[in-house]
This record gives sequence, C-alpha cells and structure tokens, in this order.
Amino acid sequence: MSIRWVMVLTENDAIVDARDLGGLVELSVTAERHGVDAVMLSDHIALGPSAGANGVMANLRDYAAPGNQDPATAWPSSLVLMSAIAQATTTLRLVAGAIIFPLRHPLLLAKDLGTLDLLAQGRLVVLPTVSWHKDEYAALGVPFHRRGAILDEQLDIVARAWRGGPVRHEGEFYRFDDVWLEPGPFRPGGPPLWFGGQGMHPPLVRRLVRYGSGLNPFGTLTADDLARLERAMAEAGRAMSELELVGGIRGRFDGPDAVADLDEALAALPRQVEQGYTSICFKPAMFCRTVDEVPELIARLHAAGAALSA
Repeated sequence: MSIRWVMVLTENDAIVDARDLGGLVELSVTAERHGVDAVMLSDHIALGPSAGANGVMANLRDYAAPGNQDPATAWPSSLVLMSAIAQATTTLRLVAGAIIFPLRHPLLLAKDLGTLDLLAQGRLVVLPTVSWHKDEYAALGVPFHRRGAILDEQLDIVARAWRGGPVRHEGEFYRFDDVWLEPGPFRPGGPPLWFGGQGMHPPLVRRLVRYGSGLNPFGTLTADDLARLERAMAEAGRAMSELELVGGIRGRFDGPDAVADLDEALAALPRQVEQGYTSICFKPAMFCRTVDEVPELIARLHAAGAALSA
C-alpha cells in the first residue's frame, strides 16, 4: 500500500506570514496538485501566559507542543480556514486536527463540522481532543479538570446529532429537548473521527473502540501500545484494519534558523510502515526555506514512500 502524505498546514509561519491566510489556501492547492492526500490544521482559541511555561521553541520551524509557545502565536480558526480550502480544492482531505471539543457546545460542534463536511463533499476528518492549556479553559469558563468527562458526553451528542434529528439529551454537562440540526453532514453518521494523544491510555482506547476511524498519536507508540488497542478492538468485534494509522516525520535543527535534513527525518519511516501506519504527516517549514521549495519536498516524499512500497 502506498503512503498517503498529510501536510501539517498550521505552524508554518517560517514560510507563510502568520496573517497571510490566503497563502495557506494556496499552499493547500499546491499540495493537492502535487499528490498530497490531506492537509491538517490544529486548534487553539486563546493562549495565556503559561503557553510558554517550558520556554518557547528554539526554532520556529519545530512543532508546537504543550508549554513551548509564545502566547502571541497565531492560531487562525481552523474551521473558517478549511471552508476556504474546501472551495479551492476538489480531492484533498481536510483534517480538523486537535479540535478542542470541551471549549465548544456539542450542538455548535455538530452544526459547524457537519456543515463543513457537506461543503467539502465528504472530505472532512475530525480529531477531537481535550488539549493541555489551563489558561485557555479558564478564559472560556470551562472546568479544566473535567475536560475528559465533558468530551465523552459531547462525543455521544455529536454522534447522535449527525445521524439526524430529533435529538435530545439529559446529561451532567448538557441538557436539551428535541432539536434538529439540518442540513447535516455529507455522509450518513458524519465525518470520520481520529483520536490521538501521548501513549495508549484507557480513555483513548475507549474512544477509539467506540467512535474511531483513525489513530494519530503525539509521539511514537510501542508494540505493547498497539497490542493493547488491538485486543480492545477485537473484544468489541472490530479489527485494527478499520483504523487508519497516522504517523509522522520530524526534523532536527542544528540552530535557531536551521532547516532540518529530510533524509535524517525519513529514517523513522520504515519502522512506522512496519507497524502498519499508512498515512504520514509532514510540516513543510521544517524542510523548506520558502514555499517555492515545497513541490520538490513533496516529490522527495513520494519517492521515499514508493521505495518502501516496492
């Protein structure tokens, strides 16, 4: 099976100005034109002082992670931006990566994500998450320590809302009588859901088994992690083949303005393919100094994937 490449579209300020959202749309068009399968956009609504509690990243080209971000880092609304990308492309999948569900009402999530899926004609993928930033939760008045329980209740509501109305709910966090959310998503049941996080903790396993169509972990998983998930899937009558395994390559930087070596980053690819990963994320700013270099980067990625599939 050939590798499907997923371009991380956010966090590319080193090659696209943070306020140039049209430039990100054009980068998506370039990705589609050169055979990239999907673009992924991450999510923050607001950042507080603790966003950089661990010290900001030494190189802007690196991945944003918990505690390594300047609070003034630009995080445009991924759903608004994906609406523009949906209209500018025809085959590219749109991955709403790391949508922080507990910061939004589940009916609003069902409406906005369902509408985007319809606009994109079924090309949307959603990765619900609880995220890590206490300041963000405090600013929006959501209890940080209950975020996992809130997500579980939201997932149930959204899944039922996507199946069609009427839907009602009586829970710990949300209560409402019969409502309809039309026109609803493109696909019956809504867009596929990916889940991720660090390690293979019990809530992640539970959500994957019940709702998951894909697994996109933050960092590497061990053979034991995958075996634990496979057992849980089997107990629920599901096969691992039902999950799209999404990995990634990551660059190493020799200095604050250095560009990572692609061949070094690709050294992690064979192990992931052996573990069953079929989709691989990459961030172009890690390996390119300008957007003009992106087509060549994509060509090299395709060549590396083809060599492993041969």
